[in-house]
Amino acid sequence: MINRLIEPSFWKQPLNTRMREIIDIREAAPFAEVEFHNELIGQVERFFVATRYDDVVAISKNAKDFSSAQGAISIADLPPEALEFFGSFINMDNPRHQRQRAIVAKTFTPTDLAKVLDSVETIATEVIDDFCEQGEVDLVEALSQPFPLLVICDMMGIPRSEFDTVLNATNIILSGGDKEFIGDGDPLTAMFGAGIELTELMNELAEARRQNPTDDLTTKLVHHDLDGEMLAPSEVAPFFILLAVAGNDTTRTAISHGMNLLSQFPEQRAIWQADVDGVSASAVEEIVRYASPVTFMRRTLTTDLTLSGHDFVTGDKVVMLYGAANRDPRAFEDPEVFDVRRTPNPHLGFGGPGPHFCLGANLARRELAVVFRQLFERLPDIEVVGDAVPLDVAGLPLVGGIKRLPVRFTPTPRST
Repeated sequence: MINRLIEPSFWKQPLNTRMREIIDIREAAPFAEVEFHNELIGQVERFFVATRYDDVVAISKNAKDFSSAQGAISIADLPPEALEFFGSFINMDNPRHQRQRAIVAKTFTPTDLAKVLDSVETIATEVIDDFCEQGEVDLVEALSQPFPLLVICDMMGIPRSEFDTVLNATNIILSGGDKEFIGDGDPLTAMFGAGIELTELMNELAEARRQNPTDDLTTKLVHHDLDGEMLAPSEVAPFFILLAVAGNDTTRTAISHGMNLLSQFPEQRAIWQADVDGVSASAVEEIVRYASPVTFMRRTLTTDLTLSGHDFVTGDKVVMLYGAANRDPRAFEDPEVFDVRRTPNPHLGFGGPGPHFCLGANLARRELAVVFRQLFERLPDIEVVGDAVPLDVAGLPLVGGIKRLPVRFTPTPRST
């Protein structure tokens, strides 16, 4: 049953159906072994699944023994050139990770962040304006997909004329092998092509900002010298790809799952909709916990050690399943209950505590709170009218995405 985790059919099931199987895996043992065929090298390899809350926390905190840099955070090791395209500091260990993350964090000051948070409201209004008169749409295409990516593109200074380029490329990178996005060719070739396209776009923009600075994050990244440290020209594009992929797709998936969950639990929707200001903060956290948009991150052992009675050896791969940990009854009361007022809620939906905790967590929280508040205010009767269509993935996906979600509502005028 454990190898079910890498079967495409497993991830095409509804969220709670597959979670019931994962719960059985979690309760059987702290770590379960999974074998998979590594297409890149043509060999059978293995990894161990971490499903319990305390173990995922321990692994996340211990970046020295559980490496992000050795091979990648994906199931299979990626070639070094692929790591440069698709990971930025997510695929690094200290001190390189610490250096790049600190530069980005300190370049993006509270004042800059406040401007972005303000723009979230404006962009949400703009996106809802584009479909509010139609009455029936695919929520993913109309809202979940464009909204967070527009926030990121505007923040970086990517012109709107390049939005479709960025959207198509990020869809390929996080498609999980879905042929609707990558076509019939080789998935790795398609991913490399998308990475090259985004790299070329970002390199052109970075060079333009070096010559003509503006008030965007790209300008700050290429001009700001922080105590003698700044991103090298070759480091700017990988950071943008990380931001465009991770910052876009996780929020996009949380919006889609959130709307679908509210349709499945109408009493929770009623609670939230009756007190938007009072409930939004906890409701957003509960969506992230319950749906766990980021399915996993992998770590590689740099030493022999024992954790929860399991003896690991150097080189072992450990895959942290965040959804399983986020429903661990050892950490959450009634974890299978979707409760928009849940508190406390120490979920791991933005990663476990430690050096790799999601740098954009607060932005994602803001995006989710804003978009659901505007939906409740502007389209108060919006409802799901069909099944959520998951990505047609080729194996265990990094993000458990929804690619279509039909919704219906009473048409309303565009905002003034």
